[in-house]
Amino acid sequence: MATASIRPAAVAGYFYPDDPHALRAQIGEMLAAAVPLETVSAPKALIVPHAGYVYSGPVAASAYANLAGLRDVVRRVVLLGPAHRMAVRAFALPAAQFFSTPLGQIPMSRGDWEALQARPDVVVDDRPHAAEHSLEVQLPFLQTVLDAFELVPLLVGNASTEAVAEIIETLWGGPETLIVISSDLSHYHPYGQAQSCDRATVDQILTLRSGIDHEQACGATPVNGLLRAAAQHGLEPHLLDLRNSGDTAGDRSRVVGYASIAFSQSHAHAHAARH
Repeated sequence: MATASIRPAAVAGYFYPDDPHALRAQIGEMLAAAVPLETVSAPKALIVPHAGYVYSGPVAASAYANLAGLRDVVRRVVLLGPAHRMAVRAFALPAAQFFSTPLGQIPMSRGDWEALQARPDVVVDDRPHAAEHSLEVQLPFLQTVLDAFELVPLLVGNASTEAVAEIIETLWGGPETLIVISSDLSHYHPYGQAQSCDRATVDQILTLRSGIDHEQACGATPVNGLLRAAAQHGLEPHLLDLRNSGDTAGDRSRVVGYASIAFSQSHAHAHAARH
């Protein structure tokens, strides 16, 4: 296999351990400390943070701990996150056919990879993916909580809420598909100010109100698209964890906010669908 077809891990040893044994141990500890929310049944979508594991890993683990019952169900993960390193016009797919982490390689969903290229707002370009952490840091968690799965990794740039919702809709699938939106919340406010700002953002998400801006969340664009799609599908959001780097591993003068939110079928909607 040509190495050009593999996107190697870019932030292993920096955002998370590059030794597979240390990585498994750290993820195992974080998952063990996370308490799944009993009211959340089979999440269809997650919003999870993407900082270094010492900062946001425990918050991310609170989302991934809720996937325990889906280990052998989910076979396809649609993963959207912001491009931090390089401007992306709308959506960027990698040319690479595998993403590599210290825990192994994850294959692209080849059919989706080919179909998405028919969209004029999707480019195939390895460059914005090469050093990007927002998607990569989710992969070791996914490799730990799921059995074998295929990946649809999209970096989101200057796209409209409607375009993101539409692309999520085309990839929606059934129970075999999990949608993961990678986003942190506010950046570099003092601790108390960040708490207030992030709580307001989370309240907006919990009422499925799009219109979140990039001061509120670095992944605002994919978050807004998910909120639109979730409303259309009758999904109900559940807050799993809300903290910031001042709570986990940083000082409190300039913090970054993190939340994990699961979206699952609302009981009312599921009941209606059965009639």
